[in-house]
Amino acid sequence: IQVAAQNCWVKKGGAFTGEVSAEMLANLGVPWVILGHSERRALLNETNEFVGDKVAYALSQGLKVIACVGETLEQREAGTTMEVVAAQTKAIADKISSWDNVVLAYEPVWAIGTGKVASPAQAQEVHAGLRKWFCDNVSAEVSASTRIIYGGSVSGSNCKELGGQTDVDGFLVGGASLKPEFIDIIKAAEVKKSA
Repeated sequence: IQVAAQNCWVKKGGAFTGEVSAEMLANLGVPWVILGHSERRALLNETNEFVGDKVAYALSQGLKVIACVGETLEQREAGTTMEVVAAQTKAIADKISSWDNVVLAYEPVWAIGTGKVASPAQAQEVHAGLRKWFCDNVSAEVSASTRIIYGGSVSGSNCKELGGQTDVDGFLVGGASLKPEFIDIIKAAEVKKSA
């Protein structure tokens, strides 16, 4: 088990009260940071480009990154899910040279904390689309080796079916991580890892 911070700032130093620097996390031995979460994109207006800069800087400071991408309900209903997540992923790809220390987390905004969850088929479709995007725009090696995890109302009751999808490599778990059912989610991920 490793610890992840929920955010870090985009550069070294400066007067940014309330922000945590990548250097602070590295000095504390925190190996991971979650960047691009939909709440920060929506509430703090973090753009795709800003998230790309944050990912690049965190990596430059030796952190590993869980980079979040995902669409709103309006974007899904408009049929633009893949365009949205591709643009979010491209903004990261444009700023980094290696995906070795990046895990991509697909988190449909409409499923976060709502109790709604993408169907296993919906999750697989987006994860497969992201793998194809990596293959077409980065490399086949990155497509095959980059972990793509799912986040969005993951629970003990839906994790096995979601985790059974070919391109779902694990989960980004929010509220359920504080409940006993988290053990079931961990076990679902362990089964996939050992298979």
